[in-house]
Amino acid sequence: QVQLVESGGGLVQAGDSLTISCAASGGPFSVYTLGWFRQGPGKEREFVAAIRWSSLSTYYADSVKGRFTIARDNAETTMYLQMNTLKPEDTAVYYCAAGRPPALTMTSARFYRDWGQGTQVTVSS
Repeated sequence: QVQLVESGGGLVQAGDSLTISCAASGGPFSVYTLGWFRQGPGKEREFVAAIRWSSLSTYYADSVKGRFTIARDNAETTMYLQMNTLKPEDTAVYYCAAGRPPALTMTSARFYRDWGQGTQVTVSS
């Protein structure tokens, strides 16, 4: 049973940095892709970034490319999303998810089976 638990959200100002984490258990995750999605107020859930657990290949949404970095630790238990130069439009509940999309570029949430409960990130202007 895969379990994903996000942490590290909070209230920051525009231009600040914040790193959120996803503790993953119930693996092994060697055949999985783990991703971050977000859902802002009044918006649909959208893809943010993904990482192939074994190869460490990554893929980002255009809206965060160059500002956000997805990574996992060497113990293969935690995934991170480092967010730099945050903008008010980054305000959302951020969810981590595990699944097996055929390609990293296939970013639909339907390819991800297991989800965490989410962590709130609020960016004030």
